[in-house]
Amino acid sequence: MWKDLKYLIAYIAPLAAFLGIYLQGAWSFSAVYVAFGLIPALDALAPKSAYNYSPEEESARLSNRFFDLLLYLNIPILFGLIGYYFNTIAGGGLAGYEVLGMTLSVGIIVGTIGINVAHELGHRDTWYEQGAAKILLLTAQYMHFFIEHNRGHHKNVATDEDPASARLGETLYAFWLRSVSGSYRNAWRLERERLEKKGKKAWSWQNEMVRFTVFQLSYLLAIGLIWGRNMPLYALAIAATGFLLLESVNYIEHYGLRRRKLPNGRYERVSPSHSWNSDHELGRIFLYELTRHSDHHYKATRKYQVLRHFDDSPQMPAGYPAAILLSLAPPLWFRVMDEKAKAAAR
Repeated sequence: MWKDLKYLIAYIAPLAAFLGIYLQGAWSFSAVYVAFGLIPALDALAPKSAYNYSPEEESARLSNRFFDLLLYLNIPILFGLIGYYFNTIAGGGLAGYEVLGMTLSVGIIVGTIGINVAHELGHRDTWYEQGAAKILLLTAQYMHFFIEHNRGHHKNVATDEDPASARLGETLYAFWLRSVSGSYRNAWRLERERLEKKGKKAWSWQNEMVRFTVFQLSYLLAIGLIWGRNMPLYALAIAATGFLLLESVNYIEHYGLRRRKLPNGRYERVSPSHSWNSDHELGRIFLYELTRHSDHHYKATRKYQVLRHFDDSPQMPAGYPAAILLSLAPPLWFRVMDEKAKAAAR
């Protein structure tokens, strides 16, 4: 049990963002320092772990509600942090760099404990966990992710039909545009097709994309009414930071990896070779084991605390946070990753 407390490390980032808002000044960037300074540095120093749990250990971890509680607590933490951010920004008296630092810090938390935790909960089969996933995605204005990720990305991953699977030689910035727009369009298409199969109208309240649009606009309106008419712009700024962080993770997770198309026109089954993984322990904990991505695609309902290492999964040369930093400089990224991606395809 005591070794499982390591997952409390994931709360360091929201704590850093809170302290950044409270202390202000150069501390405003605290979550940036933690996510893209402290964690990559410690990942580089700490040993990696390829350990997989035994069936008995897996059973014990799956029955332990502690791991679920860790996820659920992110909802009040996230909304409390966002409310504190809005209160502080609306109070005025801040320098421009402080506003920038707080916005980036809170945006990182929207991406990590917002979208990332929503990703985990969105694969659960209970109504309340799926509802929690949608609530978390609301803060990123990215509720369509619930539809496209579950019904689109997992079906088309590692093919050109998936906007969230980066192509070899594609820059992060081009990928942002393609994935953000493509996933949004796909979510509308998937909902339309679902309703048409049931003989129902696409433009109706039964269309989740219609509901999501109303919920997101209502969220922005409520922020404007509570904190002032300019505050929805700040809500959009932290949302954009959050979903661009998500898309950066998407970029590094499947960069250059492709499934072969079979003679019957279908793609080969998703295997551990179609996702980039990282066994860097700290990054794994920080992202609730997201970096063991191959096992997630092998069985999407497998909970984060029992995700496995596969020897035939392509491994990132660094942890996910460091890889994201590398992807921001396309020439360096291509130099490091292109040959690795080609080797993984052989």
